[in-house]
Amino acid sequence: MIKEFASPSSYVQGKGVLLKSDPYLKGFGKKPLLLTDDSVYKIVGEKLENYLKDNGYDVDLVKFNGESSTNEIDRISEIGKRDQVTVIYGLGGGKTSDSAKAVADNLNLPVVIMPTLASTDAPCSRLSVIYTDDGSFDHYRFYPHNPDLVLVDSQVIAGAPAGLLIAGIADALATNVEAQAVAQAGADTMLNEKQTLVGNAIAQKCEDTLFKYAHLAVTDVKKHVVTSALEKIIEANTLMSGLGFESGGLSGAHAIHDGLTTLEETHDLTHGQKVAYGTLTQLMLEGASQERYDKYFKLILSLGLPTTLDDLHLADASDEELLSAAKAACSENDTISRLPFAVEPDDVAQAFQAVDAYTKDYLAAHKG
Repeated sequence: MIKEFASPSSYVQGKGVLLKSDPYLKGFGKKPLLLTDDSVYKIVGEKLENYLKDNGYDVDLVKFNGESSTNEIDRISEIGKRDQVTVIYGLGGGKTSDSAKAVADNLNLPVVIMPTLASTDAPCSRLSVIYTDDGSFDHYRFYPHNPDLVLVDSQVIAGAPAGLLIAGIADALATNVEAQAVAQAGADTMLNEKQTLVGNAIAQKCEDTLFKYAHLAVTDVKKHVVTSALEKIIEANTLMSGLGFESGGLSGAHAIHDGLTTLEETHDLTHGQKVAYGTLTQLMLEGASQERYDKYFKLILSLGLPTTLDDLHLADASDEELLSAAKAACSENDTISRLPFAVEPDDVAQAFQAVDAYTKDYLAAHKG
């Protein structure tokens, strides 16, 4: 049996670190391709670009079009190749990070991930989620190593909407649920090797941190203040979840997320919102006890995350549509097979309904 653990070469987190980043960045050369979108550029990208120029960097600014698709990645790669850049910087959310990793891999260059949100666990991993141009899940793309540096400015993340931090908490909450299922199954992790004790322990620490500090951090981010609780949740959402999902493994919740992306009605929901429903669906598939189910359900519900089909904009979805999403979740290219039991599409479709029914009964019983 071969076990494996993976992590970025360096992870740096702190208040204001982006505009103090030259000591961390200079070893990657002075001609970066800075990939960011228009909204992030207005918030912090322009300041970073000016800071870099003031420190002698020749910045190649490329605007990200919003989808981590093969066509977009190829477009950016051509620019980097033409301009002979020395490193790729990905400044933004999860899809920006995933695209930056793919571009760096195409060009055989180092990559620095600079997340402006703590909304996904994408920054630290050696994989990207590749979508079609219209936003449906297409495939996972794997790399030989993790990012060279992940640079997290907690002041920038504190300035983002609270809903995006909540989405990251939802994404991170799936980490241990999925990792424990992978451990029970003796299945491979996202590294295609067996789980290490460290990978499993990080997934558990991630979950413990979320239950202790999630609500405090959400309150703090609503006021855009950096506190100890917020720093802990940023680390849980970004580093612990990133290491935990990769070296602990994905199983049901993210496969179910991927299935839900095939329904157009869900496209305006965040990754974390769909993962939250995926976590509850996985627990239903597992036959979790009410005590175990409620542990996760009550946190997800209290954070305003989806717990009904209506929350997913699927109240009017037909049985056939739910089954089609379930079939996509059970794709051989996805990770639901890493659960410790066999799952058929009809099982997933019925679990979608079971989550919805449980929530409605719970809310009716606790009305007022």
